[in-house]
Amino acid sequence: MQRFAGVTFGVATQILFLFTVWHLFWFLKEDYLYHETGYLWINVLLALQFAVGHSLLLYPRIRSSITRWLPSAFYGCLFCLQTCLGILITTWLWRSSPVEIWKLEGTGYWIVSGGFYASWLTLLYSLNLTGLGYQTGLTQWWFWLRRKPLPKRAFQPRSLYCCMRHPVYLSFMGLLWLTPVMTFDRALLTGIWTGYIFLGSYLKDERLSFYIGNPYREYLTKVPGYPFVFLGPLGKRKTRQPSATTPE
Repeated sequence: MQRFAGVTFGVATQILFLFTVWHLFWFLKEDYLYHETGYLWINVLLALQFAVGHSLLLYPRIRSSITRWLPSAFYGCLFCLQTCLGILITTWLWRSSPVEIWKLEGTGYWIVSGGFYASWLTLLYSLNLTGLGYQTGLTQWWFWLRRKPLPKRAFQPRSLYCCMRHPVYLSFMGLLWLTPVMTFDRALLTGIWTGYIFLGSYLKDERLSFYIGNPYREYLTKVPGYPFVFLGPLGKRKTRQPSATTPE
């Protein structure tokens, strides 16, 4: 029964992931315009619930606590489940606003729409560079299903990751900003999630420095977090000595 539950959980998570991507695509494209109008503070809560839940499951202490009762092979699926549910709750309960900040037509519409589609392609490409299966929990679950140990992942930046540390986050920002119609409710979502992306970029650097150690710290000194960012934690970091609690 335990193995049946594990197989069911893994398959259901991947189906839910595809279902969520489909809904997210249409929601960010234009579907947010056609939701019921209402109190916009609901949108703020919806945007925050995704960001907070997403971050908590990435926190090393929380992960350690959960994997005491959940096999580590399923943690990626659990993370994917939380991500999907957070996005679906946001897209289904969203409230529209009739206030338009900008509305592009003609050439501007097609240029911005083209950038939106290009951001999706770049997002999928960036995820593939680091292993899309690891992001959805599919890879970890697949090795569990085959009763084989999960191979150790080597840290080898390539392609876009040689130019910036966070191409996935940059691509997702493109999905938020590149819209031909920016309403007030969409601006709320864009602002909150953009702030979360920058905070998440910093936290991801710290998390990978903890897990990977010196190779990632060296990477921080050579590659900026984003193009044209020269200062601060998302620029190139200065060389620093590892702390005593950070694994080598």
